Amino acid sequence: METEKTDISKAEEFKQLANEAFNARKYAQAIDLYTQAIELNSRNAVYWANRAFAHLRLEEYGSAIQDATMAIEVDPKYSKGYYRRGAAHLGLGKFKDALKDFQQVKKMCPNDPDATKKLKECEKAVMKLKFEEAIAAPESQRRSVAESIDYHSIDVEAQYSGARIEGDVVTLEFVKKMMDDFKNQKCLHKRYAYQIVLQTRELLQALPSLVDITVHDGKHFTVCGDVHGQFYDLLNIFELNGLPSDDNPYLFNGDFVDRGSFSLEVILTLFAFKCMSPSAIYLARGNHESKSMNKIYGFEGEVRSKLSDTFVELFAEVFCCLPLAHVINSKVFVVHGGLFSVDGVKLSDIRAINRFCEPPEEGLMCELLWSDPQPLPGRGPSKRGVGLSFGADVTKRFLQENHLDLVVRSHEVKDEGYEIEHDGKLITVFSAPNYCDQMGNKGAFIRFEAPDLKPNIVTFTAVPHPDVKPMAYANNFLRMFS
Repeated sequence: METEKTDISKAEEFKQLANEAFNARKYAQAIDLYTQAIELNSRNAVYWANRAFAHLRLEEYGSAIQDATMAIEVDPKYSKGYYRRGAAHLGLGKFKDALKDFQQVKKMCPNDPDATKKLKECEKAVMKLKFEEAIAAPESQRRSVAESIDYHSIDVEAQYSGARIEGDVVTLEFVKKMMDDFKNQKCLHKRYAYQIVLQTRELLQALPSLVDITVHDGKHFTVCGDVHGQFYDLLNIFELNGLPSDDNPYLFNGDFVDRGSFSLEVILTLFAFKCMSPSAIYLARGNHESKSMNKIYGFEGEVRSKLSDTFVELFAEVFCCLPLAHVINSKVFVVHGGLFSVDGVKLSDIRAINRFCEPPEEGLMCELLWSDPQPLPGRGPSKRGVGLSFGADVTKRFLQENHLDLVVRSHEVKDEGYEIEHDGKLITVFSAPNYCDQMGNKGAFIRFEAPDLKPNIVTFTAVPHPDVKPMAYANNFLRMFS
């Protein structure tokens, strides 16, 4: 009995420390401390719900759903369990599951104005989804929006003072002027935006799903991770490491958009460099280059606000053309998410993926975009609720079977902007410093020099940006949880 009292008392101490870590935005530390509280007293629903909240902050929606479900099992009358689970379902775009949880919150707290507001927003989102599903044409009847656009026929007003493309060729002079305009929060004329996106589509369509990159001896190559609409930090990368060119090539490894509120500026800049010189910049698809993510996390709203509905459809089409992975000099495998739920996957299997679609919820393409490394060997469920977690043994076998030396991936915010794991065989690189203006992390990029391709990691801190908050264009409902 005395031991039980001591455990309960110690558990409360861990909870207090965890709350302090959470308030200091040290979410991983908070999760560890809530875990210690749970180990001492697993019958307290608050600990489970609080840990779920910390997982939410790290976008670990699968783990958040598990913890919130445990909170509900421990205390079915604890409304925050349903509340946290609803928010996690929402983060995965599962509006109907979220709605069920928020209906339960409303039933339990009928006079809570916050619960009422969230339920109404969720109902609105589900209604909108049903409407969109009802009016959507069958896949076989859908026409490509790209093929219906003739940018040559769009007039540019005489008073337009922004960057102009003369003829069909995107030049460095144009890209520099466009970036400067963006820096000063000026818009690019839709005629030139159409031209950039359509020309990029043509280039990407011609590429295989796995792109081989050759870096000649004495030359270097830079890999960047997630940028997430942080345009001013992208400019800083170019300030630190030079603009993309044939002699200074880059690979941006997915998640160019969403979260940050300058996603349109980021994607048009990256696409413009691709048009200017296809071998100066390589672009890989991330899990956020998809309709479902863009609908929730801001890119769709931003494009609609700054350009038009047609551009929303056009970007969705072009994102389906992005390659899924790259191999540098037959040595370094670069992918946004990670490896697979089965052994024996060959590079030829990745090349053979038909990528021209929205990402499926399972299979090789899904795992390339969503999976994460784990410290334990073997495989485990994904903390995100999509894809899986894979251990050092999985990484080692994949590299051996494909005669590779290293996996480079992105997809996860890291305090130092990078992390080396799996006995040095896997590096995570993340290039959005102070992610969402709140994580306090550094950004990083990796420079490889041929022939040895030893990774040289450069870290950097966030730079100021205009006062437009992250998620400014995001789904109203999700913004309430940010």
